[in-house]
Amino acid sequence: MTRILRGRLLSFKDSPRRAGAAAYRYLEDGALRIEAGCIVEVGEARDIMARAPAQAVVDDHSGRLILPGFIDTHIHYPQTRVIGSYGEQLLEWLQKYTFVEEQKFADPARAAAVASFFLDELARQGTTTAMVYCAVQPESAEAFFTEAERRNARMIAGKVMMDRNAPPALTDDPQRGYDESKALLTKWHGRGRLGYAISPRFAITSTPAQLEAAGALAREFPDAHVQTHLSENAAEIAMTKSLYPEARDYLDVYERVGLVGPKSVFGHCIHLEPREIASLARHRGVAAFCPTSNLFLGSGLFDEAGLDAAGVRVALATDVGAGTSYSMLQTANEAYKALQLRRQSWPALQAFYQLTQGNARALGLEDRIGALEPGLEADIVVLNSRATPAMAHRMESVDGDLKEELFVLMTMGDDRSVAQTYVAGEKAKPD
Repeated sequence: MTRILRGRLLSFKDSPRRAGAAAYRYLEDGALRIEAGCIVEVGEARDIMARAPAQAVVDDHSGRLILPGFIDTHIHYPQTRVIGSYGEQLLEWLQKYTFVEEQKFADPARAAAVASFFLDELARQGTTTAMVYCAVQPESAEAFFTEAERRNARMIAGKVMMDRNAPPALTDDPQRGYDESKALLTKWHGRGRLGYAISPRFAITSTPAQLEAAGALAREFPDAHVQTHLSENAAEIAMTKSLYPEARDYLDVYERVGLVGPKSVFGHCIHLEPREIASLARHRGVAAFCPTSNLFLGSGLFDEAGLDAAGVRVALATDVGAGTSYSMLQTANEAYKALQLRRQSWPALQAFYQLTQGNARALGLEDRIGALEPGLEADIVVLNSRATPAMAHRMESVDGDLKEELFVLMTMGDDRSVAQTYVAGEKAKPD
């Protein structure tokens, strides 16, 4: 089937911070032609429509913005039922809420039900790709990959590896964590649109032997991703240093076992030392900025401008369930506010670049998703900047200014602003 999407097309080629107006392409009345789940043609609507096959399905979104689907680089699908749990800082929050909930994911039926809800929710929010933490039980990862494959979604995920400082029902051991991760990786990585992330939860919940096993996996499968947490909370950092006294700093715990590289995504990275920043830049690792989580747990303020200036690759993420919203629009909203507290500028164009092309680059997927270009996969979001009465009222004074409209979307928008989400060219959100 040929599908044509008509509307106001916005796509990024580079960071606006670096390339200015040349960073993006905007067509007021544009169209995309989609076949077999991929974009095959992009241009002015009059030209695309004139060449359209007679049997083409035309989805007319005239007046609405059409962008690449949003990409979330750090999120925990087993935590959907603890989002918004009151109080506590990181380590206490994990013990009181997260570890209690994640023990339930040994039940395949529960894992399957939550995976279905989770992917429905991402589609409602316009998120078409995510880097996802499953629970320690391999059943949780099987359920997630099975559901993502059924939807033909481009997802990256992995079972967490953790062998200490957690309830017995949530721990594996170095050999079992390696074996279960390798079995999942061998089965699912590169299957359809799925990728695997080797996922030691963080240094506190892994022994040195387990991190060595995770590093061995990363060397065996260099095309797999790595995801873990880094320097989120002062107490976490202090505990890590006590558990790994031989390490120069927190990042060095991962460096020593070969877990730092261009396919490694580190959640939070709030309290990095100068050596860690230099090393992240040198190894091309990615720092995932999780603003709603950082604010909710009182962890601190991310230094986006400082890391960018140092050459560290930066991504944006919700971090549900410590993060308080599945919406990448609302995540950008909170990112803007957190950066304001650091006296750092984050214009709307830069934010939408990060939500799309920027996050695709962070995950090494820019050759597949993140832009509206021929040959890329047709993961797309359609946005309505007048979705609520308050937004429509505010838009009366925008007067055609694209930058202002994007700022309205990122500060006032949420799932109601997502008119439609397309995954591999198919509608994923009920009309």
